[in-house]
Amino acid sequence: MFGLSELAIILLVVIAVIAVKKGPELTRTAGRSARILKAEARAAKEGRPEPQVIQGEVLRPGTAGETEPGPGTH
Repeated sequence: MFGLSELAIILLVVIAVIAVKKGPELTRTAGRSARILKAEARAAKEGRPEPQVIQGEVLRPGTAGETEPGPGTH
């Protein structure tokens, strides 16, 4: 049977493996969330309407059809 220390080591290894697989996805999600929060805070500070965020692109009110490129777009 396994002791408590062996189970703790196995648990740490499992957590490390899961973190390696899901880490980049979680980092991208956190980055998107931070960009959205920053854009909304900037809009609130300037007293303008909130920017509309669609699939990583920011559409500012009054700029019909003109978009700022999102991350990973060329």
